[in-house]
This record gives sequence, C-alpha cells and structure tokens, in this order.
Amino acid sequence: MGAPATAIAALAKTRTGKRIAIGTIVFLLVLNALILTPLIAIPFAVAGQALTTTATAGAGPTVSGEWGYPLAGRYTKGRGYGYNPVIGCSYCSTNHQGYDMAQGCGSTIYAAGPGTVITAGTYSGYGISVRIDHGDSLITLYGHMTTGSLLVNEGDRVTASTPIGAEGNTGRSFGCHLHFEVSHHSRAIDPQPFMAARGLPLT
Repeated sequence: MGAPATAIAALAKTRTGKRIAIGTIVFLLVLNALILTPLIAIPFAVAGQALTTTATAGAGPTVSGEWGYPLAGRYTKGRGYGYNPVIGCSYCSTNHQGYDMAQGCGSTIYAAGPGTVITAGTYSGYGISVRIDHGDSLITLYGHMTTGSLLVNEGDRVTASTPIGAEGNTGRSFGCHLHFEVSHHSRAIDPQPFMAARGLPLT
C-alpha cells in the first residue's frame, strides 16, 4: 500500500477523518442533487405547462350557438326574477328585475351574446356595470362588478364568452354576485326562459 493510501486509511480511523469522510459524502450527494434535479424537473415542468395551457383554453363558459352563460362552471343562485324581498335589506327592491348568480368575489364575468357595449362603468344602483346592445332592442346588463375589473369599453364589439369584468359587490348589493338582467324594448324580462330558449337553462 502506498504512502498516500496508508495516510488516508489511518485518517479514516480517527474521529476527524470520519467527519471529513461524512462531509465529503454529504457534499457529493448535495452536488449530485443540484445537478440532477433540473434534469428531472424539466420534463415535469414542460408537461405541467402543457396541462395548464389545455385547462385554461377550455375554461370559458358553456356556449350554445351565439349565446353562452355569463359565468363559467357552477354557480350559486341568488334571487330570481320577480317578487323577491330581501330580509334586512332596506334598499333592495322587492320586484327583482334580473337573476342573481355567484361564484365568489373576482370571478370572471362573460358576455352572454354578441353585441356592442353601450355601458362600461357606474350605472345607477347596479354599481360598476356593463350593458350590451344585441340589436332588435335587446339589452343584457351585468351588475355589481368589482371596481377596476372592467375589460371592455363603450363601443367594443363582443361575442358570447368575451370576458367583460369580475364579480363584485358595488352599487346596491348585499354580497359579491352577478346581477344578470335582460331587457327587450326597454322592459326587463325574465332571464330564465330567455336563456332556456337558447339551450342555456339557468338553474
């Protein structure tokens, strides 16, 4: 056995030698992990990115023909159209002109059909709102949006599933929700049969 090998063997039998050996092994393991981790992680990261892109691409609302839901996915129903008093809310109308639906503050709201934006901002007691003219005196209204969330401007052309803002609690509201209203010839009509006739039942 050569002198260097004899010295290493003698050192390995001492307490200091054992510490040096353990330290060297730990260092090599950490170095190995630092080199191999990116090589292992890159394929997973690429796969994850592809999955995210696919999921995002299909994340919009259900569309039937030219019309679609104003929210994507499941929602909680609030007040429906017609006589709907709210206990404890003095400013809430008893004759509700729309259909309330909620997914939570900040949820994306979409245009329900093709048309031109005629209101994008504060509108009466609806707070931050968007109104869309669909032609033939048909208008949809999306009320109580979050301040600063509007994604459209007056004059913009939209289609079903165009993002227009986010669910909020502005105006005469009692919690984050979307007030979805449909009017024809300046008179509010029940959104439920209107949407059901287009293959989009509100439940």
